[in-house]
Amino acid sequence: MGQYSTVETDGHLFTVTINRPDVMNALHPMANQELSDAFDEFAANPQLWVAIITGAGDKAFSAGNDLKYHAELRAKTGGRPQSPPKGFGGLTNRHDLDKPVIAAVNGVAMGGGFEIALACDIIIASEQARFALPEPRVGLAAGAGGMQRLSRQIPLKKAMGMLLTGRHVAAQEGYELGFVTAVVPHVRLMEEARRWAGQILECSPMSIRATKQGVMRSLDVPALEAAMRNQDYPAYVALTQSEDAIEGPRAFAEKRKPEWKGR
Repeated sequence: MGQYSTVETDGHLFTVTINRPDVMNALHPMANQELSDAFDEFAANPQLWVAIITGAGDKAFSAGNDLKYHAELRAKTGGRPQSPPKGFGGLTNRHDLDKPVIAAVNGVAMGGGFEIALACDIIIASEQARFALPEPRVGLAAGAGGMQRLSRQIPLKKAMGMLLTGRHVAAQEGYELGFVTAVVPHVRLMEEARRWAGQILECSPMSIRATKQGVMRSLDVPALEAAMRNQDYPAYVALTQSEDAIEGPRAFAEKRKPEWKGR
């Protein structure tokens, strides 16, 4: 257990909880580094296949940057807080992670908190979740990927409607806009996040990594034909040469559940 977060391992599932409920799970540099270290562990451990990130308490996933800490640091030193190399929450600049991450958004996801969720592959939201990128209202901008990710994940005019006003968006509207995967009653949030994780864990982890890598890297290729023709992504090549690629068809033929090795 860390000072600003907790981690839990259950088989191949890794759960990270931001644990600063007294400040709406807002993050300062020390908390950001602790989360970055946790996701370093997730990335490096071959036995960890799926991660969930959530916030402690019932009010907030993360309110983003700890503005009180930010203001006090500026007053004392004139400097500004720095995020670790892997970005806010240890995720927003982690572009090399091929394992899936699920955001279980239990309440407020504002600014950097929303940017953490946008950096995840799936967002499961409690009915009481709220999303916003309100940085312009405090003289800042969504510099941890919010401007770039939101405008790629939902229609541009809808994204600009959020980005240029800083308005709050409820969970159901987030679902309708397309950046939320599913909305559930608050009491069922973690159950639902684990259900999605369980469905992913039914698949070969080699296939999952190949799929995520193929999707994310092909987004950079504007022509569909070129994107489909390029199948030499490392995770896809590794899949074709893996034990899982043999075990999957064999298990299907033998009418049994596959025993994935992840290699």
